[in-house]
Amino acid sequence: MSRPARVVIDLNAARANLARVRTLAPRSRVVAIIKADAYGHGLTRMARAFADADAFGVACLEEAVALRRAGVGKRIILLEGVFDAEELSLVRQLRLDTMVHCPEQVAMLEQAPAGPPVPVWLKIDTGMHRLGVDPAQASALWQRLDECHAVADPIRLVTHFANANARGDASVERQLAVFADSTGAMSGERCIANSAGIIAVPRARAEWVRPGLMLYGVSPFADTVAVQEGLQPVMTVRSALIAVKPVRRGESVGYGCTWACPEDMPIGVVAIGYGDGYPRHCESGTPMLVNGMRAALIGRPSMDMLIVDLRNVPQARVGDPVVLWGEGLPVEEVARHAGTIPYELLCSVRVRARFEVIGEVTASPDPGTLDWEELSEPVDNGIV
Repeated sequence: MSRPARVVIDLNAARANLARVRTLAPRSRVVAIIKADAYGHGLTRMARAFADADAFGVACLEEAVALRRAGVGKRIILLEGVFDAEELSLVRQLRLDTMVHCPEQVAMLEQAPAGPPVPVWLKIDTGMHRLGVDPAQASALWQRLDECHAVADPIRLVTHFANANARGDASVERQLAVFADSTGAMSGERCIANSAGIIAVPRARAEWVRPGLMLYGVSPFADTVAVQEGLQPVMTVRSALIAVKPVRRGESVGYGCTWACPEDMPIGVVAIGYGDGYPRHCESGTPMLVNGMRAALIGRPSMDMLIVDLRNVPQARVGDPVVLWGEGLPVEEVARHAGTIPYELLCSVRVRARFEVIGEVTASPDPGTLDWEELSEPVDNGIV
């Protein structure tokens, strides 16, 4: 019998979450964010699951290359833009869109040799102070891009919320006002709302929206979980008990002797650990499901194993199933016990835990199939 740790990916849930985005923002086109290996769910797998999206957002050229090599022909946006002038030739060859977030990237485009024009999304820093051009410079930089031979029409306009995941936070309205003031004289489609904005800020549902976390069935808010937002978890991390034993009152469990049994009690050992991506800093009391019933982590997670308090599941036996997060146990709850956010848990899952996929059908729509060999020839920048 192989080690029971595994990651189950439910593509039917993923498609339902994309449909939820469409319901909330019916007049917007959708950029499905699949950077960071689609938040740990598998880059090309999720591109095919989100075939009904209008475009994909990735962090870097390497991710875009992987998608094109897999035959994905849909519009792909480099969310961090190009890092040097040499990358522009590959952006053209791969028919990519690029974010422009600083004057240096504008200069790269102005100095680019003749070739197919590149679709550009101009990002404006309205208050997050991560990426984006200064609002006071936005008009002048937009004008330079508009006059640049290497830039395709139209130029699209983007910003990113710093705290939309805190419902009603005043920073959201400030950012919207800055964005409106700095782009009022510019033509072009707008893209403002991330997952939290799509759900809670109707004014941010512009011509384009950029869902990320919600596509994977996770609430972007600290005070709700997926089901409360009409979302379905896509990832379930499972394993099984590989040992069950009684331990006497006062005896400690796990490395460091950090947790002692308050009474004579049964404990179980689960075949998964931080070597599989389960966070080592999860505290005792972090929930898991054993045979569908809630139980709690005790002691420090090990590289390959966890110890679980079985007092609530006294009939548990070796081989019984354990859910670490996902179906029946929100990843949002586990993240709170780990002192982190769901993004980190999803992205940290290791490939040592076997992946199983639900809802993968060969006849499913393909996201704009493209022959990799075609990309060796210069092409225009139309959406495939």
